[in-house]
Amino acid sequence: MSAGTRSEKPAGRFRRMLDRLSSSEEELQSAELQQDAQNAGCTRICDCDDRQIVKVTGTLRHVTLRPRAGVPALEAELFDGSAALDVVWLGRRSIVGIEPGRKLIASGRVSLSHGRRVLFNPKYELRPLGQE
Repeated sequence: MSAGTRSEKPAGRFRRMLDRLSSSEEELQSAELQQDAQNAGCTRICDCDDRQIVKVTGTLRHVTLRPRAGVPALEAELFDGSAALDVVWLGRRSIVGIEPGRKLIASGRVSLSHGRRVLFNPKYELRPLGQE
């Protein structure tokens, strides 16, 4: 029986190695981000519903300054591997540390705007740079 177990283990390792090699870089990053969200005890973005209070984590993909109703607004797209949502800080032109590629945890009430999930003025915590 142990001989059968030995032959199964290398096959399992070989299968995982083939799966990793055949997966795209984006798929691997998505899986890693989803695992990170689960480890942090956060809600997956794809599971966030309108008006729900959530805590989400992910990587900022885009950061732009876009006025809303004549007021400056710093907008960022947060991606956790399952989906993306927009994080918007009204009245802000910039925030130190809010830049593409940075990981953060954000919490607040999700709203839907033009079919996209949005967190307005969320509480947030920047993840340490060494953990990215």
